[in-house]
Amino acid sequence: MEIVTRFAPSPTGYIHIGNVRSAIYPYLLARQSGGKMILRIEDTDRARYVEGATELIEDTLEWLGLNWDEGPIVGGPNGPYFQSERQDIYHAWARKLISMGRAYADPTPPEKIAEYREQCNKAKTPFLYRNFRPTDTPEWQPGIPLRFKAEPKEYLWHDEVMGDMHAGPEVLDDIILIKKDGFPTYNFAHIVDDAEMGVTYVMRGVEYLSSTPNYLAIYEALGLKRPKLVSLPHILAPTGNKKLGKRDGAKSVTEYRDDGVLAEAMLNYLACLGWNDGTEQEIYTKPELIERFSLDRIQSSGARYDEAKLFWLNGQWIRKIFTEQGAEALYARTAGFWPESAATASDEYKLQVLSIIYDRLKTLSDLRDMTAYFFSDPRIDTDMLINNKFLKKLSESELEELLKLSVARLTALPSWDAGTLQDALNSLLADTGKKPAELFSLIRISLSFAAFSPALHLTLAVLGRDTSLARLNAAARAI
Repeated sequence: MEIVTRFAPSPTGYIHIGNVRSAIYPYLLARQSGGKMILRIEDTDRARYVEGATELIEDTLEWLGLNWDEGPIVGGPNGPYFQSERQDIYHAWARKLISMGRAYADPTPPEKIAEYREQCNKAKTPFLYRNFRPTDTPEWQPGIPLRFKAEPKEYLWHDEVMGDMHAGPEVLDDIILIKKDGFPTYNFAHIVDDAEMGVTYVMRGVEYLSSTPNYLAIYEALGLKRPKLVSLPHILAPTGNKKLGKRDGAKSVTEYRDDGVLAEAMLNYLACLGWNDGTEQEIYTKPELIERFSLDRIQSSGARYDEAKLFWLNGQWIRKIFTEQGAEALYARTAGFWPESAATASDEYKLQVLSIIYDRLKTLSDLRDMTAYFFSDPRIDTDMLINNKFLKKLSESELEELLKLSVARLTALPSWDAGTLQDALNSLLADTGKKPAELFSLIRISLSFAAFSPALHLTLAVLGRDTSLARLNAAARAI
């Protein structure tokens, strides 16, 4: 049997972390088995539809490398792949249920339904619409809600993550299949679509678990084979006590991309958020994830979201790309992340800067703050020198003399390369008797007036002789 999975998002806004993980696992399973993944856009909730959201979904999946085999853009034999274009299909299946006596038109006004609900609240009994099912119903036609006619019974099923499940007849109800506007509900549309498209594995959030008995009843009524059901546990807020939401600080996937998170790191992090292969490995390439993924290693409890871990992983991937693919490969991804002052700098110079600073980056956007002083002279801040923890015990005259001595020694160098500069700095240490933290901090701050800079000899080499000496002289004069 060919494994067919699907990702079926709703175009209701930005695509968040939970959405994307629900795409990653179906993708990995399909690729591992040589099957296929379908992208289906569930856009029947027209009140929540957001213009451009579908394109955002497609763009995000393409950025992550999660290509789909059927769906928008690529087409396929089971289209349309937008639910809003499949009304005739849903209506045809709905009429099958009507002809079997398993669905009925329900013209009951919302106010009356609210009365029924209030009656149950007062009686402290569960509200089940089947207990108020109308006895005289009209012929169904679009414009009237269509309900499923439940036949309460016990249901047993196996969930690939949660294990063997059971539900009694008390949870079965007459759920709405087709809304008043003629569009299907999710409860009905996804069953029809999965059947028509040959989906064999349905992966979705654990919040749908309580509705599964009603889904099974519809499968049974229509004589459809159940697909394998996979309930994915929630991604939890950093506090671990609730489902992750935008209020918890998690940004959309596109915001993380705009902040300089690499696609490889995002894919790696989300795949491992609630799954592991039983090892201590943390860095996974996409081929490794495809090879090692298995449903039985998805944890049944929620996974806590940790943005710091994502940024750490992103830093690891920045270094991995630099060391394995080369500086040019990483540089190709940095467009748009440099400081404004770098606009006129050459690619060659920016590549030099990247080559000495890449191992300190957590995101590509760190380039803006970490490299500004390579492209324009920093504002001199003598307080930063005088109050530095390594320099505060030295007098201002000592700081000035050390800088002047450094300038003299560096000026006399026959060449300006990293090796020669390192030898000169070591010689200065021996001649001055100062500790590396003192002398090197003084020179480093005078060059950059930044909280961080790369190894001093590399910074000097990239800045060049003229710029380096000019900045050291300017700092000495300021002191």
